[in-house]
Amino acid sequence: MSGHSKWATTKHKKAVVDAKRGKMFAKLIKNIEVAARTGGADMAGNPTLYDAVQKAKKSSVPNDNIERALKRGSGVESGGADYQTIMYEGYGPNGVAVLVECLTDNRNRAASEVRIALTRNGGTMADPGSVSYLFNRKGVVIVPKSPGTTEDDVLLAVLDAGAEEVNDLDEAFEVVSEATDLVAVRTALQDAGLDYDSADASFLPSVSVPLDEDAARKVFRLIDALEDSDDVQNVYANYDVSDEVMERVG
Repeated sequence: MSGHSKWATTKHKKAVVDAKRGKMFAKLIKNIEVAARTGGADMAGNPTLYDAVQKAKKSSVPNDNIERALKRGSGVESGGADYQTIMYEGYGPNGVAVLVECLTDNRNRAASEVRIALTRNGGTMADPGSVSYLFNRKGVVIVPKSPGTTEDDVLLAVLDAGAEEVNDLDEAFEVVSEATDLVAVRTALQDAGLDYDSADASFLPSVSVPLDEDAARKVFRLIDALEDSDDVQNVYANYDVSDEVMERVG
């Protein structure tokens, strides 16, 4: 899964200076609003909200936007939408399984946009449950590499917190745990003085499909099309791309 993780990490970094910056900001703000509504606006007692705010700040979302999202989510300020989380399942090119996580106030619009993105890019919608069994919900923390910090340092910091593995992604370390241990792992990193880029509950595939250059381009094009929808928050897919193919794809 190294190729998958590297692509996701690279895209996250590129997105900050990308033309899609405004769209990314909107999704990060929506996450804050929903987290505040679900678990309250106190970040000390709401780790999901804490991580959503940290992610927004690291992506240079203006503080005013973050504050307004917190107020809307906690009911202090009116105007918040009634968002629901919906998971759609499908298949992409080369039989790659795709999970599409939406956060939307319009279920029909979200379903339509996901279906159109899939069919226009060599994919199809699938019945609920036909794809999701290929994925496991995990906690994933991305720790940027800093001078003097080794993989062993990261592993030592998170081992007792429930981390299952630490992977080297060239420019960062990926710490994988059970989703229920995500907060403990994140806290352990903070206690050890290690900064992190993101801490998310994610879906990691149990079986992956290796892709050549042509197939990788098609799959990445599909993922881009899905992520272009305002309703889509995350796209998970069970592909594996080698470093060589990743470099050629660019």
